[in-house]
Amino acid sequence: MCDDLTEQDLKQAMALDRRTFAAIGAGAATLALAPGCVAAAPGGLGTKARDVVITTPDGKADGYFVAPAKGRHPAVLMWPDIGGLRDAYKTMATRLAAAGYAVLAINQYYRSSPAPVLPSFAAWRTPEGQAKLKPMIEALTTARVEADGGLFVDWLDKQPEVDGRRKVGTCGYCMGGPFTVRTAHARPARVGAAASFHGANLVNDQADSPHKLLAATKAAYLFAIASNDDARAPTDKTALRDAAMAAGRPAEVEVYPAQHGWCTIDAPVFDLAQADRAWGRMLALYGKYL
Repeated sequence: MCDDLTEQDLKQAMALDRRTFAAIGAGAATLALAPGCVAAAPGGLGTKARDVVITTPDGKADGYFVAPAKGRHPAVLMWPDIGGLRDAYKTMATRLAAAGYAVLAINQYYRSSPAPVLPSFAAWRTPEGQAKLKPMIEALTTARVEADGGLFVDWLDKQPEVDGRRKVGTCGYCMGGPFTVRTAHARPARVGAAASFHGANLVNDQADSPHKLLAATKAAYLFAIASNDDARAPTDKTALRDAAMAAGRPAEVEVYPAQHGWCTIDAPVFDLAQADRAWGRMLALYGKYL
């Protein structure tokens, strides 16, 4: 999972002083709009947003839906990292909407708590934060994640802002990375592209390991891997490439010179240049396959 960083990685991340973190935050502002902002970014579309609640067999799933203010557009399901749905992901969803997509950023922990589940991103590294998240994470079985992914795609298809003639995309960060594959597996006829950023546990020895599911999907993939994740599991990138090739699924698998979490704009290790490059690769993927 996302909290399996080495102690050295953690110390390096937490060594950032407040001045450095503020500078990172200022850089993030150049990447994204404020949550729900109606005014377009330079060259982007104006957007409109609403908080939503989606009924599932296990309860009410809260989320944030944002789309271009006019017209109908391809849908994208966004899975947050271990910290869950919060302002950072609402901002990232708004930026994606300004690029021409109808985006649902979901609270994956809805069975346990409405969003936000923690007061800040840093709280998950505290003993209290880890104790709070542990049962929530355990509740996210692979069967539940796949069922949720399918239901959320179905919900998106019913929204007036969504062009149902186009394929659906999904993107996920950290723990949300493998959820993109499970979403594609849940609705193979609808999901056309999936992007995983510093995804966790994409390759394992279980029968339902995400890399083993690619053949049962019809999606194209982007697997953007952090350099420290690659250092800990150097064969994963090869397993992903081999699985995609065997399945006949288009897949871009790349190790980025950045740390686990580099794409999330409120993360201590956020890397503006590499996050922007990964974002561009996602837009290229969606432009071709959605």
